[in-house]
Amino acid sequence: MKPIVAIVGRPNVGKSTLFNRLTGRRSALVDPTPGVTRDRREGDVYLGRLRFTAVDTAGLEEMPDGGIETEMQAQTRRAIEEADVALLLFDARSGLTPVDRHFADLMRKSHAPVILVANKCEARAADAGILEAWELGLGEPIPIASEHGIGMADLEDAVTEALERTGWQPEEPSGVEEEKADLLEDEDGGGSLQLAVVGRPNVGKSTLVNALLGDERVITGPEPGITRDAISILWEWEGQPIKLIDTAGMRRKARVSEKVEKLSVGDTLEAIRFAHVAILVVDATLMPERQDLTIARHIIDEGRAIVIVVNKWDLIEDGQAALRRLFDRMEISLPQIRGAPVVTLSARNTRGIDKLLPAVTTVYETWNRRVPTGPLNRWLQNVVERHPPPIHRGRRIRIRYITQSKARPPTFAVFASQPTGVPEAYVRYITNGIRDTFDFPGVPIRINLRRQKNPYAPGGDDG
Repeated sequence: MKPIVAIVGRPNVGKSTLFNRLTGRRSALVDPTPGVTRDRREGDVYLGRLRFTAVDTAGLEEMPDGGIETEMQAQTRRAIEEADVALLLFDARSGLTPVDRHFADLMRKSHAPVILVANKCEARAADAGILEAWELGLGEPIPIASEHGIGMADLEDAVTEALERTGWQPEEPSGVEEEKADLLEDEDGGGSLQLAVVGRPNVGKSTLVNALLGDERVITGPEPGITRDAISILWEWEGQPIKLIDTAGMRRKARVSEKVEKLSVGDTLEAIRFAHVAILVVDATLMPERQDLTIARHIIDEGRAIVIVVNKWDLIEDGQAALRRLFDRMEISLPQIRGAPVVTLSARNTRGIDKLLPAVTTVYETWNRRVPTGPLNRWLQNVVERHPPPIHRGRRIRIRYITQSKARPPTFAVFASQPTGVPEAYVRYITNGIRDTFDFPGVPIRINLRRQKNPYAPGGDDG
């Protein structure tokens, strides 16, 4: 198991910028606005020979105002308690503040070694701040500039030394091919099922994530828009490794004005793009609204499998009527995922939550399924005989052959004499036939029309 290195400090000293630098990704939101980071965010770090998990945290405040701020502080304190090493960041250009001094006192009580890190040291203006930091009694400040990658080698040496004091031993260096495989595995989530929880603000996404984990891992509250980053959490359910991703709520574009919210929505769209299955959470008391359907279409366009979660089900009196409204709206607006699993539950009291992961694993298996070419073409022959394609430019379109070119999502290549002349309605006819005959509920199906060439015809046109 990799050691854990927590990055802590007051707001706006560059913790998220350092996290992104260490992990090699722009995964944490960075903005001059203080307090952008709220939840703990974890990422794997490959720094020289070092392999560790970095944890980005919310900025420490001396006296939180209560509510969200108190929850943020609780998450930061948990990160400190669980860390093997803590990096206490301060802004060397601004010098020490009373808040820096207050939390230096707090960090001295930590069981883990504390490394004092002077950030924003790219100019001489930081020299005075570095000298001033000696008075904190936490040892020599390590000067870095995380935005520009300055001082990373010195930071690596300091973290290595601190970890060795805890009894940690570095892993033996692997070969080049093994190293590349490790990096590729990390990009793909280490072979885990990538599961994104998405939806409008305040539908209960974070509450659902905490209920699944059985832990107050992410901040929740009645205010909309609490979650800002897409928070990835590695987890295991019945032997299946899962990368669970809690995301920020997505409002209509016309209502998104603040820069931080735009960054949050971009983070959510990125989470959907890399997910295998997306759980779309809708509010049972409001379902389904236009924005719910817009998010569902985006999931479909990205080719992800989908599970619809109807949350706050304990507040519904007539469940049958509510489900009829949902299914009628889906049938009209989302025919591309006909048969998608729908799970009704209450994340707050965990009622019905045991049905969710079985539905997720089932739709994930469907999303990965492949159909042999033989049965596909026997089915296609019957379909074309029952309902031949139309005439285009005075000639009958001939559909000759079909094969599944890939899974994730199921994608089929259909060879036709005039692919550009095949109407959209006929493509839907083929898609629905594949879905019903070969049992592909709840996943988008893609059809790629290709030209079937005839070697005996002039120009190769199979007329």
